[in-house]
Amino acid sequence: MIAAAAVPELDALAELVERAGPLARHRVLAEVDDHGVRRRVHALELGSTAADTPLLIVVVGVHGLERIGTQVVLAFLAALLGRLTWDRAGHEVLDRARLWLLPALNPVGLARGTRANGSGVDLMRNAPGDRVGRATPLVGGQRLARWLPWYRGEAGAAMEPEAAALVTWVAHGIASAPAAIALDVHSGFGLVDRLWFPWARTRRPMPQLPELRALVDLLDGSQPHHVYRVEPQARAYTIQGDLWDHVYAQHLAAARPGVFLPLTLELGSWSWVKKNPRQLFSRQGWFNPIKPHRLRRTLRRHLSLLDFLQPEWIDPRAPRWQCAARSSQARTRRAGPRGPSRWAGPTAPAAHGTAGREHHQIPAPRRLRPADSWPRARCGG
Repeated sequence: MIAAAAVPELDALAELVERAGPLARHRVLAEVDDHGVRRRVHALELGSTAADTPLLIVVVGVHGLERIGTQVVLAFLAALLGRLTWDRAGHEVLDRARLWLLPALNPVGLARGTRANGSGVDLMRNAPGDRVGRATPLVGGQRLARWLPWYRGEAGAAMEPEAAALVTWVAHGIASAPAAIALDVHSGFGLVDRLWFPWARTRRPMPQLPELRALVDLLDGSQPHHVYRVEPQARAYTIQGDLWDHVYAQHLAAARPGVFLPLTLELGSWSWVKKNPRQLFSRQGWFNPIKPHRLRRTLRRHLSLLDFLQPEWIDPRAPRWQCAARSSQARTRRAGPRGPSRWAGPTAPAAHGTAGREHHQIPAPRRLRPADSWPRARCGG
């Protein structure tokens, strides 16, 4: 049971945990203090208990101000539980895969309506890693003052308990998984919805770019009218201490055989402000839709993406994935070491440390479909 809390999203989570019953395994990853109130970081694990099955991890609520992310994932969980009352195929998918949800990584920030956690630290910039890349000033992480946004925490200090718990939980889940996807939901940047992939700290291509391209091919093919701009996060700005860069680098250093793709869904919240300029005068309005009809539309808008992101899509044992991956690997080889033209600028950084100086050489992102840049994979069956 989740203790009662004066936070609507946490109360809704408590109701969904009770509704899920034996379908979901409930874990408490950490406890943090909020002026004498102990707030817990809750996680739900659905599906198989086998460690060698594909895994989808959905994390939200890293920044307490961004309530819409938690609301989207709670709506997805409610829809999934409703469908499982009659959908036998849904049960079969969960029998051979895992779905892990962390609806509120920063419960203190959620309760206070702040970006940072109770210690004033931006959890998304709290990982170690000062030696790689160059951060965009301020927004990429700063150690000037806690009262300024994007504060990383003191140099050399241990990670905040929420961030450390997330890293440990994810590392445990992906350790033996043949395929794993992590989706972290945020808001507060841009006019369009973006799907970001590593790296955040440098503009060098990620090592598993063919697998990422294959996944996007499948997304474009199965949802040809989706709204997402897919691009490296560093194209928008670079970050020091990014949690997902840290987890991804640890996964690569361990040389595990499985595919792991950490993605960030950045909801284009500026479009809500553009349609309703009065939101400029509300701190919540910068990050969340205020109008009820716009909130409902946002909750519906992303359910199809969460349904699509089943880890079986990138399971190396799946024939359809093998076909898409072979096609993407061939295109990557033709593109050369800079990576595919869909995401690479005219000049690629030669080393991690040069990323900040070559920012001007990265062109403005443009929405491209596979028909524009990639040949379609043709597979039988």
